[in-house]
Amino acid sequence: MIVFDLQCAQDHVFEIWFGSSDDYERQKARGLVTCPYCGSDKVEKAVMAPRVGAKGNQRAEVVPADASVPMAGGAIDPAQHKAMMAALAKVQAKMLEGSDNVGDRFADEARAMHLGEADARPIHGRASLEDARALVEEGVPVAPLPLPVSDPGKVN
Repeated sequence: MIVFDLQCAQDHVFEIWFGSSDDYERQKARGLVTCPYCGSDKVEKAVMAPRVGAKGNQRAEVVPADASVPMAGGAIDPAQHKAMMAALAKVQAKMLEGSDNVGDRFADEARAMHLGEADARPIHGRASLEDARALVEEGVPVAPLPLPVSDPGKVN
């Protein structure tokens, strides 16, 4: 695994983990790398400090973290973060109850329901950023899910 600091055209900086540098390049070429803040697909690698290990003949001094000091940016502690993510996953699971996973056909299915060419029903699936923007511009009611959804049959 490799982590990259990325920056969008709106100067939002964020980090994403990839399987390899090639994995990053493939996902970027397919339009799958987007800014989590604004949705822009104009994303490039940001300047990042290299992670250099200590010299082999030195022992690092271990300093316990002070739990009373919040993380950078006022973020919550890991236990709170884990609890919030679990609650969010529960809410999303409730939202998806009775919803059909239409996979890559999401844009076509949503558009057909909006135009009255198909019966309305709850659906979820995948759409490119361009397809999602087009649906919104056409007035099709869509919303992104907060967490990724595993494909049926691929869940452990």
